[in-house]
Amino acid sequence: MAVEGHTRHLRPLSRSITGLPHPIPTGPRTAGEVKEAAIPPCTLALPSPEPYLPRSMKYQNVRFGSLAYALPEKVVSSEELEQRIAPLYKRLGLHTGRLELMSGIRTRRFWPQGTRPSHAAVLAGQKALDACGVNKADIGVLIHGSVCRDFMEPATASVVHAALDMPRTSLAFDLSNACLGFANALGVAANMIESGEMKAALVVSGEDGGPLVEETLAWLNRGEEVTRKDLKAAFSSLTIGSGAVAAVLQHCPNGKGPRLLGTTARSATEFNHLCSGDHSEGNSGPLMETDSEALLQAGIHLAEETFAAFTDEHAVSPTSIDKVITHQVGSAHRKLLFERLGLDLNKDYSTFPTLGNVGSVSMPITLAKAAEDSFIQSSHEVALLGIGSGLACQMLHVRW
Repeated sequence: MAVEGHTRHLRPLSRSITGLPHPIPTGPRTAGEVKEAAIPPCTLALPSPEPYLPRSMKYQNVRFGSLAYALPEKVVSSEELEQRIAPLYKRLGLHTGRLELMSGIRTRRFWPQGTRPSHAAVLAGQKALDACGVNKADIGVLIHGSVCRDFMEPATASVVHAALDMPRTSLAFDLSNACLGFANALGVAANMIESGEMKAALVVSGEDGGPLVEETLAWLNRGEEVTRKDLKAAFSSLTIGSGAVAAVLQHCPNGKGPRLLGTTARSATEFNHLCSGDHSEGNSGPLMETDSEALLQAGIHLAEETFAAFTDEHAVSPTSIDKVITHQVGSAHRKLLFERLGLDLNKDYSTFPTLGNVGSVSMPITLAKAAEDSFIQSSHEVALLGIGSGLACQMLHVRW
């Protein structure tokens, strides 16, 4: 092995290795000798591996040290958005109120123009650090899990890491998986803590739906070419809101506080085409196209599959679960999801009527507000049901 500036000489092996039919030859060899001395392939019979079945992760030593959120001051109603596409509504024979009627979303919030996702994440992250009182030196990783990013590179997590003055010993990276990013990041951080790799982790997300909504409105107002089908494909984009959330996870086997007991995940990536968003050429903001009906049905089917595994692997049931927090899509999704999973709607806490769909922030901010309102209380068994386009689903078991 040669290293720059150094040469390391290895002594040749002169003994045979148990299990090999020939000793390893020593000394200088020509190419022909090497070919002749080649060790034949191993013919040992190995047992056939058992078929791998994806299982859940279970934790004994992970708790929520804190959970905090930040919201923009600007509130925008569904009616206000519809008024901005009034000519299209008139041409298609539609009436104001349709957006709220179909989604159950009355309002959503937007950050001031120019706000970066990292800035929103820092607001929530600082709140979480202050509430927890954790020593920053104990935080081994900061994960930014939102859909929105400051730029393609570097990682938005690096901006948040610097702004929060995190130690050099703390990792920083983005985890991107549509609306499921924060939930996935909790799982990754919990794995690191449970394994003993670190004492604590900080997970953050900052979502800014304003640019998407603005670009969608501009696209819908482009003229007579816009059809009812175009409006339908853009409908989900008008339900998007903004916000930020952060959680500190800690290694704490015997401590008080909400415990993260495990997660179960499944994927159905054959449906990755049902919702896609990106910056399109010539536009200042992103655009998203969604087949809402197909996405709803495929998502509910995946949720059923995941929930069956979740209840089995974590020894819970629709009746033993005290409270349920879901990704916030809208009223139709909520109703069908609870119906198909056999869950009581009285166990649900929703924020979509006033916050809309806030991407990766939706589920954790709803959990935070449910605890803040004492809807979730000590010892409650809580199921966090996350889903994101792609499709991907992750469910988390929490004992508050």
